[in-house]
Amino acid sequence: MCRLRGVVTEKLRMDSEKELIQRLSSQLGLKLDSVRRTVEILDEGNTVPFITRYRKQQTGGLDENQIRAIQEGIATLREVAATRARMMDSLRELGKLTPELQKQLLEADSKRRLDELYAPFRVKKKIKATEALERGLGPLAEAIWNGRVGDDQLDKVAANCVGKHPDLVDSQTVLDGAREIVASRISELVAIRDIVRETARRTAVIRTKLAPGEKDEELKKTFSDYGGFESPFKRLAPHRVMAIDRGEKKKVLRVSLDWDGDQSQRRAAANLELGTHRARQILTECLSESLKRFINPAVERELRREATESAHVHSMGVFAANLRSLLMQPPLPSKTVMAIDPGFSSGCKVAVIDRLGTMLESDLVFVIGKDSRESQIEKLCQLVARHQVDVIAIGNGTASRETEALVSEAIQNHNLQCRYTIVNEAGASIYSASQAGQEEFPDLDATVRGTLSIGRRLQDPLSELVKIEPQHLGVGMYQHDLPEKQLEQSLSEVVVSCVNSVGVDLNRASTELLKYVSGLNRKSAEKIVRRRQESGPFRRRRELLDVPGIGPATFTQAAGFLRIADGDEPLDATWVHPESYSLARQMLKSFGADPQSFLKGQSEKLAAERMNLDELSTSLQSDRFTVEQVFEAISRPGRDPREDVAGPLFRSGVMNFEDLKIGMQLQGVVSNVVDFGAFVDVGLKNDGLVHISRLSDQYVSSPLDVVSLGDVVTVWVAQLDEDRKRLGLSMIPLDEADLER
Repeated sequence: MCRLRGVVTEKLRMDSEKELIQRLSSQLGLKLDSVRRTVEILDEGNTVPFITRYRKQQTGGLDENQIRAIQEGIATLREVAATRARMMDSLRELGKLTPELQKQLLEADSKRRLDELYAPFRVKKKIKATEALERGLGPLAEAIWNGRVGDDQLDKVAANCVGKHPDLVDSQTVLDGAREIVASRISELVAIRDIVRETARRTAVIRTKLAPGEKDEELKKTFSDYGGFESPFKRLAPHRVMAIDRGEKKKVLRVSLDWDGDQSQRRAAANLELGTHRARQILTECLSESLKRFINPAVERELRREATESAHVHSMGVFAANLRSLLMQPPLPSKTVMAIDPGFSSGCKVAVIDRLGTMLESDLVFVIGKDSRESQIEKLCQLVARHQVDVIAIGNGTASRETEALVSEAIQNHNLQCRYTIVNEAGASIYSASQAGQEEFPDLDATVRGTLSIGRRLQDPLSELVKIEPQHLGVGMYQHDLPEKQLEQSLSEVVVSCVNSVGVDLNRASTELLKYVSGLNRKSAEKIVRRRQESGPFRRRRELLDVPGIGPATFTQAAGFLRIADGDEPLDATWVHPESYSLARQMLKSFGADPQSFLKGQSEKLAAERMNLDELSTSLQSDRFTVEQVFEAISRPGRDPREDVAGPLFRSGVMNFEDLKIGMQLQGVVSNVVDFGAFVDVGLKNDGLVHISRLSDQYVSSPLDVVSLGDVVTVWVAQLDEDRKRLGLSMIPLDEADLER
């Protein structure tokens, strides 16, 4: 019997998995077969980057975002299914699993909904209703609920209950207890909660005001926009949700959420059919009490929590998009860079690094102090001349603009053949004191390590920035208010995506970069670096299998993303996966080429030909997706997706706030993207804001639809606040009316 039950359970489990995949396919709007095969491949332990690039035939060509959505979606659905199964087993044992409840549980699509359905059966904490039940008032409450006792009979029936428990001293106590039981029961009715929830979602208005008695003037100023603030709750922007949450947490804001309570009460009464009920009056009182004390506060908490969670997801999405833009900025190869970490009293740390990122010389330059300005400029000029510096990278921290002025003066007055750019230095000091920084440069002072990081992140942003936890890169909004683990996972996925979309030089990559490669982790990355140090550079990808801990499964996941320049196997320098080398050689043979020569010029010829891939698939007896991937890899072997992104904005002269006029056209770099617009560095101490309404002459739902962090943009000066030195910009040319204002 037990064995048969196990078979049946397994059958139900398999049917449930099939149903989950069908539901996920419907939710995501993706083909059922693509979702099913993707789930299977994920369950086999394959990584998202590997599946995206090398398993297009099985997925039907799904992109990375779609595959990640499937990964997250199936995990959520399985978790909900497991919770549902546990609840149904528990209710079955309690004898409470009615056909109607089972139907509701099966239709529930979230853990929150399941918890709501299961709530009446949980062990309750001691409240007035449980005390009334302990006093024996359950039968009276049931009789009122079912209409066996009407409003006109209440006094008589209540009088009969007096004295049956020591605490039942009079009729009023009896009726109050019965009301508590009924009010509690109403609060557990899912249909009533749904009515209130729907009404609240549709009609709720959020109001905020400054808390009386708040003495911190700086705090009051920070949240002054929310003194007397009012908005339809459903239209509240994510950044406002988080600002209100922050103000409430700091106890500087008082927040209330109000909705059409009369409407929800009328609809709830109709649902309970109170109009013709014998106990209409007392049940109406119970409903009012239940709404006031139980349901409305719970719905308010739920709506606030949902808004906060939604705002968190949105903010993490903005953070992730900004991080991706930062990591995918194009490298500046083959350039000697002078990096400057600005400072006032302690001076500006200067480090010159060669084209491979190796430090050549370090020094100190002062923008203020006893030494003459000309002597500091002369020191800079000597460093530039001595090392033939191509570019100067200035960190954007304290004293950045003063340092920029010094560098600009040196370039213009001494005719230096180099330019400068401002580099986001966020996280450089953290890296300089980190274990990774100490291991990489054990003999250097922490301040010099930080300066090196500024220069290297200009030479190769991705390789350098992966050494710093993404949370410390300064591209998020309200990041300290976000759930830490969730944020860490979201940002880690972005780093993994960027590293694997660019690929990694197996013989030069650091441990910090290698650990993000598909199939690898910190341990395997450290072993690869150790193998390199002990035995010299890798000559073939296959040599990875000699590294302890890297077996065939790990090799399969990682090999395609690890490239070897000038190795023994030319295909190791391309995106072609070792499992497709045979196909690549057949393809090259059909073109009259060979692996030894195609990298030396023939690849460009292949890219220009763009032959019929369907015919090629047929002749090579392989699927079109794999043939296309291999063709792309051998026709553009050095392809770097960062080539499509505009490089940094270089300057040779500095600008002052006093130089600006309304309508002036400028070039700048997007330094951050937030819900309400984008901040642009135009060479002033403070970045200017392009409000979302000035990003485009078309409707913009999200600034990220128009700009990304690092974009070089043309802007016009729209507003000047001379007192606070604030700058309002526009990406739309100003008309006459704007100029007159």
